[in-house]
Amino acid sequence: MSEPEQHHRSMRMPKPKNNAGRNLKAAVGVGIGLAILVLLGIILSPWGWYIVVAGAVAAGTWEVGSRLKESGYHLPMLIMLIGGQAIVWASWPLGTVGILASYVATVLVLMYFRIFYNGADKEARNYLRDTSVGIFVLTWIPLFGSFAAMLSLMENNNVPGTFFILTFMLCVVGSDVGGYAAGVFFGAHPMAPLVSPKKSWEGFAGSIALGALTGALNVHFLLEHHWWLGVILGCALVVCATLGDLVESQFKRDLGIKDMSNLLPGHGGIMDRLDGMLPAAMVTWLILSVVSSSYPV
Repeated sequence: MSEPEQHHRSMRMPKPKNNAGRNLKAAVGVGIGLAILVLLGIILSPWGWYIVVAGAVAAGTWEVGSRLKESGYHLPMLIMLIGGQAIVWASWPLGTVGILASYVATVLVLMYFRIFYNGADKEARNYLRDTSVGIFVLTWIPLFGSFAAMLSLMENNNVPGTFFILTFMLCVVGSDVGGYAAGVFFGAHPMAPLVSPKKSWEGFAGSIALGALTGALNVHFLLEHHWWLGVILGCALVVCATLGDLVESQFKRDLGIKDMSNLLPGHGGIMDRLDGMLPAAMVTWLILSVVSSSYPV
């Protein structure tokens, strides 16, 4: 073998250990469309961002509710949808107080209405099961989603709210890209094989590395704050996003389904995209609240 051939062979990319597990062309096309929608929401924030988040919350709630109905659960979808929107939109004028009040009010209506779901003259069978699942869905989707919406209301030290949203979204992208690349090329040790066989510790390490780096760069250059807070943000976001993925995987495993729906070709359903972002939004809001209220002198 000649020296140029040996050099060319040595420069080849490592062969992936694992299959990506999805239609990459469709996934990329849909991903670009979603990115454009998100960018429009960011540019037109805060109201544009609230519309994007509220729309995603409504679609996710409907999607999860439909899968639950197919599996025999009984949830009053009108209450879930209206209450979910109230939780998100009340955060704009009232902040966390609006979120809590709307959440508690929706839970109360759900608890009372479920008693008479089958009619006043019929027994409310599976009351505890269905009410508990309804509260879980309200917590998982609109409650967590409302914290993502409130990122658009942050601004300080001449740093606009759009930069806080961008920091969140770029950290999510960094986590996804780092985990995907490391998982495909190096994944060998499953994190939770009985829940999500394709999720590996190598992928998690890749998410942590790129998520922390993205967080540090964004907090330092975009938000003009201490870079180490960005590292904390990136790591916390990755942990919450990973656990959120596992929660959705266990949810689907309990229902015996692969994807929440086929609404997004190459991605699955809305919740297959939001599963990690929703819990990550809450911890992001918490850390960035510290950032927005404590700029270095």
